[in-house]
Amino acid sequence: QVLLVESGGGLVQPGGSLRVSCAASGITFSNYGMGWYRQAPGKQREFVARIRSGGSTNYADSVKGRFTISRDNAKKTVYLQMNSLKPEDTAVYYCNAFLSQFEYWGQGTLVTVSE
Repeated sequence: QVLLVESGGGLVQPGGSLRVSCAASGITFSNYGMGWYRQAPGKQREFVARIRSGGSTNYADSVKGRFTISRDNAKKTVYLQMNSLKPEDTAVYYCNAFLSQFEYWGQGTLVTVSE
């Protein structure tokens, strides 16, 4: 059974930082690309960042320079370090694992950026 479990969400003030994590089980983690997506209230889910098995990364323009995705294959965990947070970053953040035709999702963790 594949499980992706996100953690680390919470309430943070504008300009603050937060790191969310996603722990994977049931997959050969090092073979999978890993991504983060988010869904704000009333909006569609959108791409945030991805890191491929080889370590290359991509970011949405809206987070480039503020967010950093990384992975620890030994811990089977992917991280998203979020700096200079803005109220518009408020969303449920979802972890995604992908390899060829296989794709898995976590349940999400809520990040709220507010005074």
